[in-house]
Amino acid sequence: MIDLTGRMALVTGGTRGLGRAIADTLAQAGAAICVLDLPEALEAAALPGDWQGIALDLTAPGAEAELAAALDRLGRLDILVANAGRVPPWRRIAALEMGEWDAVFALNVRGVALSLKCAAPYLKASQGSAVLMASINGYTAHPDQALYTATKHAVLGLARAAALDMGRDGVRVNALAPGPILTDALRGRIESRAAAGGTPAEQAITALQGQTALGRLATETDVAHAACFLASPLAAGITGVCLPVEAGLA
Repeated sequence: MIDLTGRMALVTGGTRGLGRAIADTLAQAGAAICVLDLPEALEAAALPGDWQGIALDLTAPGAEAELAAALDRLGRLDILVANAGRVPPWRRIAALEMGEWDAVFALNVRGVALSLKCAAPYLKASQGSAVLMASINGYTAHPDQALYTATKHAVLGLARAAALDMGRDGVRVNALAPGPILTDALRGRIESRAAAGGTPAEQAITALQGQTALGRLATETDVAHAACFLASPLAAGITGVCLPVEAGLA
């Protein structure tokens, strides 16, 4: 049984999807929760009354100062889950849009680095841990998703370097690598491709399930449990690893 009683966790992108599932699971383990998300996302989210929120766009000018001030108000941090990110549209190399490239890197990579930077002194003080959201695209690739793949390769490199750097302060840093998770976002992308003349949505989902050892897609709960484990004392001897959560994707 994982017991995180007395620990404070910050989950970026924590109002919905994988971030919300992770925050819920950490809370169930006893952690106090603070979620960081866009102001409109926080306003629309039905968060538990005892959770705290930080309304912040990590790519905005002044984000570093705002996050530093928010963490100062929080006062303590034991767990950072750097989950905030976005999946851009699928594009071939010749169709890359460089403005989009910069915007996605600003959140998926710079936002993770910024979160780690601001959290580092607090994690040092608490001998805490960080979990960075990578992807199986952090160590493999897709022919139509060079941008997302490049950002997740960068996150994996950041996790490995930060584990060596912050390990000197007693802080553990690991990465999670989800495979296809049937979130609303993934279903929406599958349905959009189907509407554009691609494989029908349910057929595409069945095909994805057939590529796994377990014959199913990993779930948000699977990812949340893995994040909770990596953040917990049960993983005290684990740092600098990338843990796949993909139901045995072939």
